[in-house]
Amino acid sequence: MQERQWITARRSELDALAAQLIKQLEEVQVERDELAIAERVLNRLAEQAQAAAVSPVPAKVAGRAVLLIPHRSDVSDEETLPGDYRKILAIVRDGNGPVQVRAVGERLGLDASVRGKLEPLRAKLTKLADRGWLHKRPDGRFIARP
Repeated sequence: MQERQWITARRSELDALAAQLIKQLEEVQVERDELAIAERVLNRLAEQAQAAAVSPVPAKVAGRAVLLIPHRSDVSDEETLPGDYRKILAIVRDGNGPVQVRAVGERLGLDASVRGKLEPLRAKLTKLADRGWLHKRPDGRFIARP
């Protein structure tokens, strides 16, 4: 009879231990799931930070908007321009004389057969011309300022 009591007591101990381990396992699984979510969030933030480093965002100084594309007379170095604007400027400078938006788009790898694909590029070229980096001719072509 003592063996039966011992077996019953031991089974009760093991059942309690199993319940405790199941609870711990559930807690571990919840924490692992939370860590997986945190890792995904950190990866997204790192990607966004990397993208922000590549493409500058509008800046504010003392609560006022600052031009991303500064006037040429305000700065002496084109390194202050965002990377895509520097590429556009280099392509126009490399051209033999005035260049069309389509030619710049082709050099950048854009689909020049679709007019809508060139309109954002035309806006960037015009912005560079408005800020004194390029000259926009009456025929719509652009040339680098000396």
